[in-house]
Amino acid sequence: MKEFSVKKANHFKILTILTIAASLSLGAYICSAKEVTISIDNKKKEVVSYANTVEGLLKAEKISLDEGAYINVPLGTKLENNMSIIIKTPKPYILAIGDKKGEIKSVHVKVKDILKDSNVELGKKDYTYPGLNDNVASGGEIQIFKVKEVVEEVEKVIPYENIVKKSGKVDIGVVKVLQEGKDGLKNIKIKKVFENDKLVSENIVGEEIINEPVPKITEKGTRNMIMSSRGNTRYRKSLIMMATAYDNSYESCGKRPGDKYYGITASGTKARVGAVAIDPRIIPLGTKLYVESLDGTKDYGFCVAEDTGGAIKNSKIDLFFSTAKEVKNFGKRKVKVYILD
Repeated sequence: MKEFSVKKANHFKILTILTIAASLSLGAYICSAKEVTISIDNKKKEVVSYANTVEGLLKAEKISLDEGAYINVPLGTKLENNMSIIIKTPKPYILAIGDKKGEIKSVHVKVKDILKDSNVELGKKDYTYPGLNDNVASGGEIQIFKVKEVVEEVEKVIPYENIVKKSGKVDIGVVKVLQEGKDGLKNIKIKKVFENDKLVSENIVGEEIINEPVPKITEKGTRNMIMSSRGNTRYRKSLIMMATAYDNSYESCGKRPGDKYYGITASGTKARVGAVAIDPRIIPLGTKLYVESLDGTKDYGFCVAEDTGGAIKNSKIDLFFSTAKEVKNFGKRKVKVYILD
């Protein structure tokens, strides 16, 4: 009986010890519980966890991290009471550069942070829309404008100027070139601005004259008076013509005395000194003229265009003389013919 009591007492002690141990283990387990706040994309929830690390907590809560997700503490961090864990999942955005578009993902909402997150670098003059400090909604588009400036140099012709000088010493209708014109040349610097390889503006930023233009100088006659024994006579035009001479002889006109039209001009007037033959396409019949000598000999003088001739074409004039000797002496020479008013 005594032996049974001892065994019973020992059994009771063992149960007591086990009970105490279990109570201590339960107390320790309960003490290991931690209150943690988890924020996922600004949505918060509070949990009680017995996990030892942040990674263990996420597994216990069945929270998986997407590629590129942000978490404010390393996964191996020891879990502590009242710890706040912040998780941000990456959002999709459309990145557009010119006509090219692609999708990128970032946990950020501000343009400059999204671009930095995607390793997108901008040049000094590049810009974005929306602006770098603006926020973009998930799925929104960010346009990048790559700005390039180039300065091109081109050469441009500078047209020469036409300068006309009027001279009362030169006959009206006579034009003389005193100086030939020559175009100049200048170098022009043009700044062109391209956005995403498209030209958006161009401006001249500099000019340099390489060769100055040389003006063309022309002298234009205004003199319309000739001086003769009859005084000053007004004319409207002057021509340099090749002059020959003729008379009433058969050698000159192909007619003999007694022929129906012997000694008669094409105008029906009597051939005489002062009647000249011309090409009526150049000088109309009946036009009053003055023929000036250019070789220092005596002028033929005042005359009228009354006759024509088969050999008298274009700028030719045939002057009538009374005798064959005068015709022979005159020969062929240049004269100045004034068309009188």
